[in-house]
Amino acid sequence: MIEEMRMQGLGVIADAVLPLGAGFTAITGETGAGKTMVVTGLGLLLGQRADSGAVRAGSAQASVAGVWVVPQNGPVADIVADAGGELEPAGDGLGELYVSRTLSAEGRSRASVGGRAAPAGVLSSLAEELVVVHGQSEQLRLRSAAAQRDALDRFGGAPIAEALDAYAESYARWRELEAQIADITQNRERRQDEAARLREDLALIEATAPEPGEDRELAARAERLANAEELRLAATVAHEALSNEEGAPDVSALLAEARRALERASDPTLTELAETIADIGYRVSDAAVQLSAFLADLDESGPHELAAVEERRAALNVLVRAHGSLDEALELWKTGSARLAELDDDDDRLGRLEEERDRVRSVLDERAAILTARRSDAAARLGAAVTEELHALAMPDARLEVSVTQGAESSHGRDDVAILLAPHPGAEPRPVGKGASGGELSRVMLAIEVVIAGTDPVPTFVFDEVDAGIGGAAAIEVGRRLAKLAETSQVIAVTHLAQVAAFATNHLTVVKSNDGAVTASSVRRLDGAEREAEMARLLSGLADSDAALTHARELLSLRD
Repeated sequence: MIEEMRMQGLGVIADAVLPLGAGFTAITGETGAGKTMVVTGLGLLLGQRADSGAVRAGSAQASVAGVWVVPQNGPVADIVADAGGELEPAGDGLGELYVSRTLSAEGRSRASVGGRAAPAGVLSSLAEELVVVHGQSEQLRLRSAAAQRDALDRFGGAPIAEALDAYAESYARWRELEAQIADITQNRERRQDEAARLREDLALIEATAPEPGEDRELAARAERLANAEELRLAATVAHEALSNEEGAPDVSALLAEARRALERASDPTLTELAETIADIGYRVSDAAVQLSAFLADLDESGPHELAAVEERRAALNVLVRAHGSLDEALELWKTGSARLAELDDDDDRLGRLEEERDRVRSVLDERAAILTARRSDAAARLGAAVTEELHALAMPDARLEVSVTQGAESSHGRDDVAILLAPHPGAEPRPVGKGASGGELSRVMLAIEVVIAGTDPVPTFVFDEVDAGIGGAAAIEVGRRLAKLAETSQVIAVTHLAQVAAFATNHLTVVKSNDGAVTASSVRRLDGAEREAEMARLLSGLADSDAALTHARELLSLRD
């Protein structure tokens, strides 16, 4: 649950702290005071798209920060850890998660999760685990077939989830096999051409038999052979300077003489220098040996070798031009045989794929039937449970049905799910998106959430004017149901009805002030007389009306 939220520079709210916590929190306030900014702020924390228009006029940026209390082990902790963040220990296996989001007036957005900067997508991932938000847009979403199917699947719990996972696995494999079969049958000519080209390429590579790096080695060898005389002269002069076999003074002889002279002295410093000169002498001797080998190699080479090298380079260049580089030709040699075998095996492979496709299709049909059966069973139970809730929500004659019929095949199954509502006796059940008013749709949505919470609890629910379009007894029952939902989940509701706010265990009000030039809002927790006055204002528009205060106290007594 979210323990606390702070907003700064967001719309009309300059700086406000919302103490939330467990139970049912109602948020009220005058029109234009900024109640919707609370939902906007929560949306920013949940990774929703940032709109620079929400930044308070005159402010450089808006910021929202929240403290969530979450299990130290589980999906939320894993998401935080993957983002590089940390939870602060809070005892009893729980941790505090600090989340923040800033939005500049230019539209730039930054987020922080567990003390580390993170993309907004991480906030969205957390939102899926932490919160369900219901506003007017969510009521409209309930009209979609996908949302209605998701609601049924949530209610069905593990049995539907297991059946759906099994079906989705078979469906994915069936689609994969169909794609492979289509590739072979529809592109047979192209694949035959590819096999022919590949066979020629592999034959040429095999005939050439290149070695890794051979082209670079031959290039260096050709360069040496082309400059053989110049290289021979340089190596000969250097070799004679280092080690002259004809007796003339050379570096080796001079170093040996210097070393012996120093060794005859008794000075430690000169002895150390003698060792240094001896080491230089060894290196000179080694260099002389290498020069001898170099000259011997040149002597053995000749114009005939240069011609052979150039011929070999020409053969390798054929491969380089065909494949881009010798390394790529060698890579094709490694992998091409397997690809050629696959292409040559098309006819037999097609038979094997079709056989497997038919086998997978049979399993897919079985799993689809199981999924449909489990959805149908859950649909009957969901319809009955929601109907009972609607009766308690001042819709005593309403009947809700959940229809599961055969539909188009997809990764979600073969079922079309429709939520149907008959608002009064004798009425034919109609799709909830067509047969329900705004107020009825609000109550249907709330009833569904109350029922689903029993099998698929959500840590936090946020309702933005779920009471729109209703009043009187219906509003009181909405308040009761929100309080019931708050027994297992945290509930935050923005409301304009005292009948709903009366059932809250935590009442916050957004207060608007105006200094003549700037409008600003703050948030205050209400208790006692202050709460009664706010309830009276909601009822009559007058915070000090005796009749309204009496009615407010009567509503507050309903919670007990």
